[in-house]
Amino acid sequence: MNELNQETSPYLLQHANNPVHWKAWNEKTLASAIQQNKLIIISVGYSACHWCHVMEHESFEDNEVAQTMNDYFINIKVDREERPDIDAVYMKAVQIMTSHGGWPMNVVCLPNGKPIWGGTYFKKHDWIHYLLQLQELYVSNPEKLIEYSLKLYDGLQAMSVIQNENETSQFNFENIELLLQKWQKSFDLEFGGMARSPKFMMPTNYEFLLRYGYQTKNQPLLDFVNLTLTKMAYGGLFDTIDGGFSRYSVDMKWHVPHFEKMLYDNGQLVSLYANAYKLTQNKLYKEVIEKTLSFVEKEFLTSEFGFYSALDADSLNAENHLEEGAFYVWIKLELQKILKEDFQLFSQVFNVNKFGFWENENYVLIQNQSLFEIALQNNISENELHKKKISWEKLLYNEREKRNKPRLDDKCLCSWNAIMLKGFIDGYKATQNEKYLEIALKNAAFIESKFLQPEGNLFHNYKNRSSTINGYLEDYCFVIDAFIGMYQITMNENWLQTARQLTSYCLDNFYDETTQFFRFTSIKDEALITTHFEIEDNVIPASNSVMANNLVVLSIYFNNSHYEKIAQQMLHHVLENIDYPSAFSNWLNVSLHFSDTNRELAITTKNALDYLQKINSLYLPNVIVAATNKISGLPFLENRFQENESLFYLCQNKTCELPSEDFNEIITSIFNN
Repeated sequence: MNELNQETSPYLLQHANNPVHWKAWNEKTLASAIQQNKLIIISVGYSACHWCHVMEHESFEDNEVAQTMNDYFINIKVDREERPDIDAVYMKAVQIMTSHGGWPMNVVCLPNGKPIWGGTYFKKHDWIHYLLQLQELYVSNPEKLIEYSLKLYDGLQAMSVIQNENETSQFNFENIELLLQKWQKSFDLEFGGMARSPKFMMPTNYEFLLRYGYQTKNQPLLDFVNLTLTKMAYGGLFDTIDGGFSRYSVDMKWHVPHFEKMLYDNGQLVSLYANAYKLTQNKLYKEVIEKTLSFVEKEFLTSEFGFYSALDADSLNAENHLEEGAFYVWIKLELQKILKEDFQLFSQVFNVNKFGFWENENYVLIQNQSLFEIALQNNISENELHKKKISWEKLLYNEREKRNKPRLDDKCLCSWNAIMLKGFIDGYKATQNEKYLEIALKNAAFIESKFLQPEGNLFHNYKNRSSTINGYLEDYCFVIDAFIGMYQITMNENWLQTARQLTSYCLDNFYDETTQFFRFTSIKDEALITTHFEIEDNVIPASNSVMANNLVVLSIYFNNSHYEKIAQQMLHHVLENIDYPSAFSNWLNVSLHFSDTNRELAITTKNALDYLQKINSLYLPNVIVAATNKISGLPFLENRFQENESLFYLCQNKTCELPSEDFNEIITSIFNN
């Protein structure tokens, strides 16, 4: 065993028996590189990553590769999910060097940690060849590598933040229309999403497009979002048998995924489908919510009410070899045996044909027609077909459970738990399913008890009843967001107070006055080779954009102009510099808080929770809601509650209309806005 056997990360433990002398990232390891004057290999991946497993099998389990690495390099393995700070900094370097990124990520650095070369997946002989070349160059001409590392370092520094030097510029909402016109050129009008592959879900993109389409009454835009959500729900990307989404599809039609199921994807997608369901009442969207939350409860929920992180893409096949997608795919003969006389109809629904074929003899189930259309073609009712579909899925589920399951990444991450908590909150808002509320309450308590410390800081990880890594900005921003959501479904102001306390901690320990953004790491943590400011939204929205949103919402609840000013400064720097809106969609979402159609609503009545549930079941992204059934000290609700009266205060930009006693009148006013 190498030193990784002392770690708790499932990804690091997967490499504990490699012949490579892997070490974990720590001060001792980094110091040893300087003492021995050796180049460093930093290899970054995650437990559910298919190509990480491939490179491990081809190279890191190979004695020839191990000898090259062990003789000349200090070898560091990093779990990108445990150390997103290290991943982000070195990923920027790889992107500068190669114009692309991904995992596994492999970087060679000088003994001081500054990168000189890198890339993603390498075949065995290429990997050995490049390593030997770099070692030879380091011995014969180290000055050349040092010079290159300094130039690369300058590039990393330049990428750190976005600055808008024009202090007086104002963002014009008409600019969103111009950005949208550019963005629409990339829309896939057949299968939804962007017209390229691989195809990532990017939930933040569709949250913004849904909200913007709704607030501007742009029906073609809403139709595109609905097309995207429908095709994603139809595709092999969504596990129709047991719920849950894989990370992305390798094709244009959301068909064949890489099969790993990540907690953060499923949390965000439940929120997205919940909002879309509130707007459309589309039964398919409700089915996605219910199946996904059922899957998460069954596979990810721990005995302590935390959430595990991921299921692997690979699992053992019938020959006992690890194979990508082995747990999820079907062959025709197997389906015929299980479904018997229903096979033909099943084949029509799930395309056991050329459209649904993947490779070898394998099919990945995918719909391309609605049940209504298929029922019509077969002279049966849609209801009857739906019942058959449920029955088929049960049969296949029972058969599939006999297979070897994908490996589980059983660490709990604070940020991802908060994202999933928000999914249960939004699922509860949309469906009023009390089970979702119950799980949300228990997971929120888990976050408070396991991640939140008496000193006010958060930890990032939790496993084996222990936390070892100080929290990152992503942990704080998503917990704040989730705790705001907890208040919005319970009226318990303690959640808001904790959210405010965490915000104060961020301002003290993460906020950088010079750039007017939040650092990704706390000032209490050891610095990496460059400071990372997470600005661009990706498959997870940028921690700075989420913090900006939190600041806007909390500025309303606590009447805090300082929060609002910081959020506006952040928006000021970002919005004027947007080139490709898909990478800044959450920032655009935040900007809509300052549009003319935004409102705040205060509900003060003994029956406040009933009214709050009614509001929560409606799609009102432009309304920030507060409610109380008693006298409240929350600044936004202060002096508003009157005993034995039901009062509703509709406000805009801190100016409120006279209170109304007619709830329906308030709703009408909001919809007519």
